Amino acid sequence: MVLLLHRVLKPGTPRKGWLLVASYFFYGYWDWRFLLLIGASTLIDFACGQRIFDASNRAVKKRWLYLSLAANLGLLGFFKYFNFFLTSGAAALTALGFQVNYTALSIILPVGISFYTFQTLSYSIDIYRGQLKPSQSLLDFSLFVAFFPQLVAGPIVRASEFLPQLVQEKPRRADDFFEGLERFLLGLFKKVLIADMAAKIVDPVFQDPDLFSAIALVAGALCFTLQIYFDFSGYSDMAIGLARMLGYELPQNFRLPFLATSMTDFWRRWHISLSSWFRDYVYIPLGGNRGGRAKTYRNLVLTFLLTGLWHGANWTFLVFGAIHGTLLLIERLGRQIGSGKTESTVLGRTLGFFYCFAATIVAFTVFRSPSMRVFLELAERVVTGAKSDDVWFSSTRFAYVLLLALAYHALAFFEVRRKLARRLDPWIWRPFFYSTIAFLILAYAPLNERSFIYFAF
Repeated sequence: MVLLLHRVLKPGTPRKGWLLVASYFFYGYWDWRFLLLIGASTLIDFACGQRIFDASNRAVKKRWLYLSLAANLGLLGFFKYFNFFLTSGAAALTALGFQVNYTALSIILPVGISFYTFQTLSYSIDIYRGQLKPSQSLLDFSLFVAFFPQLVAGPIVRASEFLPQLVQEKPRRADDFFEGLERFLLGLFKKVLIADMAAKIVDPVFQDPDLFSAIALVAGALCFTLQIYFDFSGYSDMAIGLARMLGYELPQNFRLPFLATSMTDFWRRWHISLSSWFRDYVYIPLGGNRGGRAKTYRNLVLTFLLTGLWHGANWTFLVFGAIHGTLLLIERLGRQIGSGKTESTVLGRTLGFFYCFAATIVAFTVFRSPSMRVFLELAERVVTGAKSDDVWFSSTRFAYVLLLALAYHALAFFEVRRKLARRLDPWIWRPFFYSTIAFLILAYAPLNERSFIYFAF
């Protein structure tokens, strides 16, 4: 009996079991019915992964892979895009003169479905490619899918990165806990002190652009660009920090993207886990940069259209993806025509920084707009230099957000936090860091509760 329990309860099994229970509780607390969805996705891909690996020939492997793809993309497509394609199709038929009667379904989007679906898809695809062996433990695989720190908003973790940590758990160190706590607090700081304050400027601007002047609208667009970065990177920092406190490593998701000098550079720094996922599982399988310029450009634009659509069922997300895809295409064309030497000069990098930041603001303005009509109204007011009383705009709050964002980037660029932590004794550094963050949050953070932006995706 003891030997049987030893085989079933391998080292770390009770701990992983508790983590899985905590993860399911965390996910089910919002709506317990969606536990059935994530559970079904887990079982399907666990079984398909083993069948792909055991299959004797490529045709059988491919059938099991297609089953995994159909199940995952089918669930994602129904919950996230069914009503979008239904209403868009009906609108197109109506424009052609057909009379269409339809009823949209009341579908609740399961939180985090875009993230864990991509994780399980990469598991099946990597096994099919021969790059990964299937997990022999349903417990380990379930925890990989449902691990609560990053479950609802990433980073998107691949099985090859996380499953080995469950099979051979490294000894947990006190330094891991404290370094994870520092990362968590930094993410909380970014969320509540910068992103949530920026939201107080952003929300009124995009709710009714007609109330604001051109200058206020530009400031609102800039604030949303800062808001979405500090909100999303703040969540990623909190997820990475919490995982580190529990003894696990998650991949980096951001590397100061607003310091990019091209859109190509931007996507090496922004939402890295998503951009690398689309590169490895969409762009390269489409042919990547093989097959000539025309096919390369097609693959690039198509990949970013899908990247935009991944964010949600709205034409604004498709246009967001199209903007990035087009700019990346133009940059690639420019590098092929020119020598590329201008990018290495100080002037070239400076011009590239301003171009990239301006393009990012425009793209995120489309992203934030409730519809293309609202974006076009906003753009028209900016271009025409519209004037208004700006009743709801606070220049003081705007200056606060801008200065805090600049201060963060300066400190992060020069790695001040890491250098101080390395030079100061931990018994001095940690109390100083914790108390400073706590004081700033208590003194300046908005009192209202505001969910993370990427919870909606």
